Amino acid sequence: MGYSAADEAFRADRRAFLEDHLAGEWKGLRGLGGPGRDHEALDERLEWNRFLAREGWTCVGWPTEHGGRGLSLWQQVIFHEEYARANAPATVNHLGEQLVGPTLLAFGTDAQRERFLRPIREVEELWAQGYSEPGAGSDLANVQTRARLSDDGSQWVVDGQKVWTSNAHFSQWVFVVARTEPGSQRHHGLSFLLVPLDQPGIEVRPIEQLTGGSEFNEVFFTGAVTDADLVVGEPGRGWGVAMGLLGFERGVSTLGQVVGFQRELAVVCERARANGAIDDPVLRDRLASLQAELTVMRANGIRGLSSVSGGEDSAAGGGAGSIFKIVWANWHQRLGEVAMDVLGAEGLLQSPEAGPGAYELDELQRIFLFARADTIYGGSDEVQKNILAERVLGLPREPKGA
Repeated sequence: MGYSAADEAFRADRRAFLEDHLAGEWKGLRGLGGPGRDHEALDERLEWNRFLAREGWTCVGWPTEHGGRGLSLWQQVIFHEEYARANAPATVNHLGEQLVGPTLLAFGTDAQRERFLRPIREVEELWAQGYSEPGAGSDLANVQTRARLSDDGSQWVVDGQKVWTSNAHFSQWVFVVARTEPGSQRHHGLSFLLVPLDQPGIEVRPIEQLTGGSEFNEVFFTGAVTDADLVVGEPGRGWGVAMGLLGFERGVSTLGQVVGFQRELAVVCERARANGAIDDPVLRDRLASLQAELTVMRANGIRGLSSVSGGEDSAAGGGAGSIFKIVWANWHQRLGEVAMDVLGAEGLLQSPEAGPGAYELDELQRIFLFARADTIYGGSDEVQKNILAERVLGLPREPKGA
């Protein structure tokens, strides 16, 4: 788990690059964006993301023949860790760069790669995620959105509703898991479609969150269309593609997420020192436990990444992706709870600097509120435990209620 001299030189180079460029014009973007804060400086962060593209620092893990950097697994980890360590702004193109692009590389056609990879790499087209539905949240196999081929076979016609659709309010495209075989059930008969958002058959309604942002949306499809060849993988076999994408979601960028957690923990500790809460031995022990757990989390994440190859589902590598999701989500919730105990009664109040009628949260309040959803989005704890039990350990399937 060590790094070579070449890797350490790469780390120093990326650290210097970020320090140089997150100054002057971009200095004010440090720390902006991210979970619960995606509404912050969206246009400015988009320009930063395009600057990275011009410098050749998007899609760093993609093969060079598709315009990527072709970095090794460990250099990708270093890149994302240094990006987080620099407190660089959250990129706007995460879903395209980290999810759609790798999925097309693994499962797409040459024509699909030719059409979509360059605009993703250059941050010209942004993507939203169309998985969850009102009756199919973490249970993705219960999808009811339907798609059928038009009479002339030239287009898919999509009808249904998606919810918690990340970034749909500013994206140009959405990837949609839809049922394309009438009468099919569960993971059978699903297809993975690429659908343009700017068309009459689609309505996007932002959902305001407790943290004040609206990065998630409801999306209604009423006769929305997309070209017949914009299905990734074989029609009716979209479940494998959807699971492959979730494997990419839990890829190298999650190690950068751990660096972000370290920064949040440091903020909580500093607040505890400032207000005297650190003098409580029980609270001090909880903070120490969070630090120890975070160290183990990073080591386990690196070990899991080293055993998981692209394109496998979330049970790959002995369930590494599912294990990591359960661990970080519950750790982050505990951090939020400790943060509220550090604040005490102050955690119930808005900042005195907030104006009349304003809704402003400080960093610790935001951590607590957004972290309540950590064990639900991206695959709930219950679903991850079922994956581990059934696909990894080979235990009997969970009994279904009548």
